[in-house]
Amino acid sequence: MIWVLILVAVVLALPFLREALRPRMTDAERQSAPGQFARLSQGVTHYRWQGPEDGPVAVCVHGLTTPSFVWHGVTEELVAQGFRVLSYDLFGRGYSDRPKGAQDGAFFLRQLQDLLTDQQVGDQFTLIGYSMGGSISSCFAAAHPDRVKQLILLAPAGMQPLSGGITKLVQAIPFFGDWLMLTMFPRRHRKGTNSERDLPSSVPGIVDLQQDELRWRGFVPAVLSSLRNMLSAELEPEHRAIAAAGLPVLAIWGAEDRTIPIRNKSVLEGWNPGARHVVIDGAGHGVTYTHTPEVLAAIGAFVADS
Repeated sequence: MIWVLILVAVVLALPFLREALRPRMTDAERQSAPGQFARLSQGVTHYRWQGPEDGPVAVCVHGLTTPSFVWHGVTEELVAQGFRVLSYDLFGRGYSDRPKGAQDGAFFLRQLQDLLTDQQVGDQFTLIGYSMGGSISSCFAAAHPDRVKQLILLAPAGMQPLSGGITKLVQAIPFFGDWLMLTMFPRRHRKGTNSERDLPSSVPGIVDLQQDELRWRGFVPAVLSSLRNMLSAELEPEHRAIAAAGLPVLAIWGAEDRTIPIRNKSVLEGWNPGARHVVIDGAGHGVTYTHTPEVLAAIGAFVADS
């Protein structure tokens, strides 16, 4: 019996031990990073400016698992259009720190607000959010509609809680959910990203870059914390506040998106009847990098009309 208990203890402890042995993101590891670093109230944030210094500012907020490199193709064209683009890594991802704390709206808004203050970003900038970044951007726009000129959402979360199957289990059950996440998520993440290897991408080597995130301590716990907090919320009050403020909104959807299904479009239409929508045929959740020309065409038309 004692050997059975020992075996169970080892099985339970192994994922946590594996996580503890992963390397930390340190200043030495950041030497090869593009861009710069800001020491904000919650920790170090990696950010990058691109484009002319006198151009209109666009701030890009990435999603749950893919750091700021997801914007590579989009930012290149925005810069060509004259924008000055600020992109950054959310805490727990990329070259940014892995601070403790529930990754909810307040957590991510504090990071964004701190960065905007640190970089002296004024009002009337374009805010662009992808996936979970769409939730973060919507929360910011609802809280500060006077600061945002226009809001652009790509495959945005926030219409319905992101839950179902394994996700629901890891969200709901302490410890076992953590164990399950540490055990199963790396394999599921590799499988999901490998399925996109043959798709066109405006980000060179994006699949390998996405999978490399798994090497670092704190990445999987950060994803779990976001699933339990930021992505478990419906943002109806925020979107209704954005509508009431009259803020121009463009939402771009992938017709074949299984992560943020196209049915979420009708939910947003109910909350904000004035929002503009573009559906890209054949696009999945990676619409930002798999269908970049179509995304940029939609953004260009929207910006010209706003």
